[in-house]
Amino acid sequence: MTEGAAGRYTLWAIIGVIGGMLSFQFGAGIAKSLFSSVGPLGATALRQTLAAIFLMALFRPWRNWPPRSAWKWLIVFGLNLGLMNLCFYLSFQRIPLGIAVAIEFMGPLSVAVWSSRRALDFVWVACAATGLWFLLPHAGGGALDPIGVALAVAAGVGWASYILLGQKVAQRVPEGQAVSFGVAFSCLVTLPLALITIGAPLFQPQILLTGLMVALLSSAVPYTLEMFALKRIPAHTFSILMSLEPALAALSGLILLHEALSPQQWLAIALVVLASGGSALTARRAQMAPQ
Repeated sequence: MTEGAAGRYTLWAIIGVIGGMLSFQFGAGIAKSLFSSVGPLGATALRQTLAAIFLMALFRPWRNWPPRSAWKWLIVFGLNLGLMNLCFYLSFQRIPLGIAVAIEFMGPLSVAVWSSRRALDFVWVACAATGLWFLLPHAGGGALDPIGVALAVAAGVGWASYILLGQKVAQRVPEGQAVSFGVAFSCLVTLPLALITIGAPLFQPQILLTGLMVALLSSAVPYTLEMFALKRIPAHTFSILMSLEPALAALSGLILLHEALSPQQWLAIALVVLASGGSALTARRAQMAPQ
């Protein structure tokens, strides 16, 4: 491959990562429109179930059945995925989308920092902690619902667990199987509860159509674009780009949901983005340093 062709592939990969994040946040904005009719539980159930059907049809994971040792990890991975998404949807029912994502982003940042003992990592921890402090009501960050904040923290714990469990799953099954079966098992968390508590409204044509849009925008499109990008750019570049997600979520919330943030809340999100990007960048430099 020529240098020019490689550069074009890299550019398209970067566009793909940003496009995937925008797609996810746009899907979240549409999902919130379902809250008035089926609530966060119904929106999560529709997203996970319809995404599972789509991914099963796309990857057809049954063609090469996973080994017996992989099933327990796939099940735990899927259940965690379902709880994580439910907590996230419940959180941004109560607090702005950008703030929910910023708080949730503490999960992957904690995993990144925990795996290192470099002094500079503690600078990024302090930066992220300062941002989180600015988001809390007692710091003058605005009238945030404490339950919404707690749910966003729970979603962050779920995201950290998702990364750790995903590593276990990836060691045992291919990507397509992991995503397909993981999303399928995630339905066990939300679908039975949604059927019992919501029932018939879930099957109204307009609700199903909106749920399908959410499933495609928040699951199928981001997963596909991320896999495309990961084959063409280094993992550290991918991580740095992903650190933009809280800021993009805040912009999506402003544009789609008219969720205006205070200057202090924008500063808090900027600190989280700085901490995430800085952590990913310095981790890459540490890997490249001579041992």
